[in-house]
Amino acid sequence: MALKKNKVKFGLNKVHYAKITSWSDDGVPTFATPVRIPGAVSLSIDAEGEAENFFADNGVYYVINNNAGYTGELEIALVTTDFATEILGEKLDNNGVLVERNDAELAEFALLFEFEGDKNKIRHVLYRCSASRPATESATTEDETEVKTETLSIKATTLPDGLVKSKTCENTDETTYNNWYKSVYIPVVTAAAKSVSTTKNTSAS
Repeated sequence: MALKKNKVKFGLNKVHYAKITSWSDDGVPTFATPVRIPGAVSLSIDAEGEAENFFADNGVYYVINNNAGYTGELEIALVTTDFATEILGEKLDNNGVLVERNDAELAEFALLFEFEGDKNKIRHVLYRCSASRPATESATTEDETEVKTETLSIKATTLPDGLVKSKTCENTDETTYNNWYKSVYIPVVTAAAKSVSTTKNTSAS
């Protein structure tokens, strides 16, 4: 059964990361099971890359799609120890102290999250993300306690096969929707669907 169609979106919830644990010889990533990042406050990502026109015969002859992914910021209550060690490359020493070194290797990961909608939640996945270290800041407590959040700079680029992002919509089947955070969703396109798409594009031209 298809989902109901949303009219608006609002809010942010269920932010997860799924570490890329390995790559095949063909550039296909293997993802770990998604892990929840609690305390999501805000997410703002901007599209990178613009369409470029190729001119010939006194007009636009071809439009080049330059999709360079997204860049932005994820604001959360506190970076978890798991995220710090698995993604930011920090280490726990023998005494359980989190240690940061200048030779730490950052890991790539998929970022999963959802926006509230008036009918159902819109669930997203960005397939190839990297995150920078958050700033360290706080302040003395005064008459009122102000919570200090932490912000990660996020860069989402394309997979070798060109895949950037997927999201649910009113056409998403319930099984896919309900299992969104159990594993990273990989698009399924049948040969018949590809054939129909090719036919439509040929007819349009």
